[in-house]
Amino acid sequence: MKSFVLFIAISIHSVAFAQLIIADSTQYYGEKHFKNIQQLTFGGDNAEAYFSFDGKHIIFQRTNSKDGIYCDQMFVGKVPKQREKFIYNLVSTGKGRTTCGAILKDGKHIIYASTHIGADTCPPTPDRKKYGNKYIWPLYNTYDIFMADINGKNIQQLTYEKGYDAEGTISPDGKTMVFTSTRDGDIDLYLMDLKTKKVNRITQSLGYDGGACFSPDGKKIVWRASRPITESAIKEYNDLLAEDLVAPTNMEVWVADADGKNPHQVTKYGQANWAPSFMPDSKRIIFASNHEYKRGYPFNLYTINLDGTNLQKISRDKGFDAFPMFSLDGKKIIFCSNRNNGGTRDTNVFIADWVE
Repeated sequence: MKSFVLFIAISIHSVAFAQLIIADSTQYYGEKHFKNIQQLTFGGDNAEAYFSFDGKHIIFQRTNSKDGIYCDQMFVGKVPKQREKFIYNLVSTGKGRTTCGAILKDGKHIIYASTHIGADTCPPTPDRKKYGNKYIWPLYNTYDIFMADINGKNIQQLTYEKGYDAEGTISPDGKTMVFTSTRDGDIDLYLMDLKTKKVNRITQSLGYDGGACFSPDGKKIVWRASRPITESAIKEYNDLLAEDLVAPTNMEVWVADADGKNPHQVTKYGQANWAPSFMPDSKRIIFASNHEYKRGYPFNLYTINLDGTNLQKISRDKGFDAFPMFSLDGKKIIFCSNRNNGGTRDTNVFIADWVE
């Protein structure tokens, strides 16, 4: 999941960050829904930060070569009070690459995807020149999903199938995991009963389905999907998939019942509409998109009704805002952004009070 954002963020050329600022350099003019915004991380690539169910902790992934973290590892930290320093600890193995962490309902366990069984080292990144400098995302076939204590101990492997297994999130009742897998030959969504480990495929259409999460009331799921239609697009998709690759630059937001039934497309804007999650009322979605900009950036945050109406622009950074998530009580929002990075390519985690 994060791979999409960080490769995009890194590919963005230096942009001017001179903007009207409210109070401090972390908030821009027009961001009326953010209050008391606080930067939690400083330096490196930090992304996919998600709240625990009780809103007391955050799990996120981080790369920072200056700290000896050469590809994404998973970290957990306690949500700080205003002006309190954010302290976080490594909870993955420190080997391979990790992605897509989540904290279980009991607050005592985590899940994340990792390649560490395949190799201790970071897996290679694709040579974009081979594909015409197009953005390409690797579907590492050594990714599996693991569960561990919240301190990273007592690791238990949840998936064993050959191919890519990642992008897992947990249902509000704590019983079900939705995740993405290539086990049946395409990139689809699956549900796993965490008690029995029984798995059920819930998407069938050709194309990439990923980044799914449940609504707070547990009745629906939202995810990002690409749907190649033309003969040339289908061929390109299948050719890349044969190499464990995908080019997810054209994605839209979809919603379905929690069991995958009654799917429907919410956005129809073109380009990349992704990283969706539900708002606390389970009736609206917040997501990241670059649809306003033909050049492919900035990415900003938007809210929208489940029927595709009432699109509202939320964030205003000129580089990258994505991975929005609300605390269950709706009082706080967390997201990742290029803002306040001193003109570097750093992506950091931010938290703010939400003003409806």
